[in-house]
Amino acid sequence: MPTRCSNRKAGPLTDDATRAAKVLKEHRESIDRLDAILVYTLGERFKHTQAVGRLKAEHDLPPSDPAREAQQVARLEDLAKRADLDPEFAKAFLNFIIREVIHHHEKQQS
Repeated sequence: MPTRCSNRKAGPLTDDATRAAKVLKEHRESIDRLDAILVYTLGERFKHTQAVGRLKAEHDLPPSDPAREAQQVARLEDLAKRADLDPEFAKAFLNFIIREVIHHHEKQQS
């Protein structure tokens, strides 16, 4: 039975629409794989930041390191430009992660 395209009147999909549907499916599969990579990468990153938090707590170091954070933001902005990603988005994303890490570090020091 032919598949129908939701934005067209009744009738089978054209060859172009069939190819477009296949390409769309491939893009979505790639997005799903990349989402999984992001989640697992963030999980791995947080394992390391938790270890840093434990070290800071053991050695009575402050939970935040503004100089390091500024370096990381600048580094990520540069990486974002090279990756053709909006640097402001990358900066906002990293700042969100940094806030979460600091929050975890503060909890470890309590």
